[in-house]
This record gives sequence, C-alpha cells and structure tokens, in this order.
Amino acid sequence: MRLILIKFLFICCLSLSLSGCSSFKDLFSSDSKSSDESEYADWNAEKFRTEAKKSVDAGSYEKAIKLYQALESRYPFGADSAQTELDIAYAYFKNSEPDSAIAAADRFIKINPRNPAVDYAFYLKGLVNYNRGIGFVDRFLPTDTSQRDVGTAKDALKNFEDLISRYPASKYVPDAHLRMISLTNNIAMHEVHVARYYLKRKAYVAAVDRASTVIDKYPRAPAIPYALLALNEAYTELNQLDQAKDAKRVYDLNFPNGPVVLEQSNSTISHKIWDFIGLDK
Repeated sequence: MRLILIKFLFICCLSLSLSGCSSFKDLFSSDSKSSDESEYADWNAEKFRTEAKKSVDAGSYEKAIKLYQALESRYPFGADSAQTELDIAYAYFKNSEPDSAIAAADRFIKINPRNPAVDYAFYLKGLVNYNRGIGFVDRFLPTDTSQRDVGTAKDALKNFEDLISRYPASKYVPDAHLRMISLTNNIAMHEVHVARYYLKRKAYVAAVDRASTVIDKYPRAPAIPYALLALNEAYTELNQLDQAKDAKRVYDLNFPNGPVVLEQSNSTISHKIWDFIGLDK
C-alpha cells in the first residue's frame, strides 16, 4: 500500500513538473512571438521581401522561411502573394525540408494553376526529389547513387515528365531533359544491381525478370551491357541455353570490345566500402 502511495505521489509530482515546463515553454514562445511582432511592426511588404532575399543569398534559409511566412501572414492578398508562396517552397528546398517544399509547391499549383510561374513549381518539385538523399558524404566522395533506393528518383522523373508534357516551351525543359537522362540511367543501373543480387542468392528467375526490365524499359541506358551479362548468367544457371546464347550474341554484337565488368568499372572508394561491409551480399 505504501509503495502504491509513493508511486502515486511521484506521478503527481512528475505531472506538475511537466505542466510547469510546458507553461514555461509557452511563456517563452509567447515572448519570442511578441518580440518578432514588435521587430516587424513597421515593415511593409517590400521590406519583408528584401530582407528575406538577403537571408536566402546569405544561406540563412530558416530565417528566410520565417520572414516569408510573416510576409504571407501580414499581406495574404498582396500583388506578389503568389510569388511569396514559391519563395517559401524554394527556401524549404534549400533548408533541406523536402516534404515542406513539395507541399508548398503543390499548394501553389493548386491555387495558381494559370500563373506564369507554375512551370517552375513543377520543376522545383523535380529538383526536390532529384536531390533527396544526397547528403554531405555524397557531395564529396565518388558514391554511386544507383546503389540506393530509387523511389524518389522515380518521383523526380514523374515531376519532370509532368513539366515537359504540360509546358513544353518552358525554359526549365532543357535542364529537366538532362536530369531525366541521369535519373533513367540511375534507375536502370539500380535494376542491374538488384539482378546481380538475385544471382548471388541463386534466385535466377527473379534475376531474369530484373535484367529483362532494363533491356525492355531502358534500351539506351549504359546499364544495358551489364543487364545482358546478368541475363546470360541467369539463363545459363536455369539451363535455358538457347536464351543464354541469344543474350550473349546480342552482347557480342553491340559490345564487341566489351565494357569493363560491373565490379571493375565501379571500383571507387565507395564501392570498396560497400563490398567490405557486405551491403550487397
């Protein structure tokens, strides 16, 4: 009984303590909000926009988001309100908040479907997904992005396809085309990695399926010769020798000198680390 009473008193004290912390936090937030409001009291829309742009140029994206949000709240129906929505989306993107950036871009597209800058909103969505998962290490070491999950790459590909189909004359289309080529090549090589993973696991039917997907869907990708090699190996193991010979014939015909095998062509530092820790085994 005494133990139960002690536990009860402890829970009550803990609850009061948490409540006090919450109240203190609310007080602090309230003070901070009041301070911000007093700081911006005399600011007009142009001042907000100028200071937010300065923050973006300086790389202070969190501050820029805060200023753009204040601008949007203070002048929701201003002449440049649509541009503010795009600016917020871009600031989120630069601040490594992809979900918020996508949401802001989608909101802009929904509210301003005929705005002259709507093509940029589609392009920005593509950029966000294109850059998802690229971290500090990827920017400074020769990593192979095809080794990672390609879900966001497929999302980016869809974003750029939407841009090109809806706004073929957009100034962002040439860059979108180049990025789509890179994305397609990455996705194709990812399928080869998966096919080779299945070969190691002796799942030869699955390997055939993945390698065939590369050949059927990405006929111009650099991954094609590696897909043909995987297909030849899988069919050989399945004792389907006619199909194996056919894959080898196509390989020899199109790549008479033969590209360097996959492991050698990708023998960068990142691949050695990948192989050492067994992420592909």
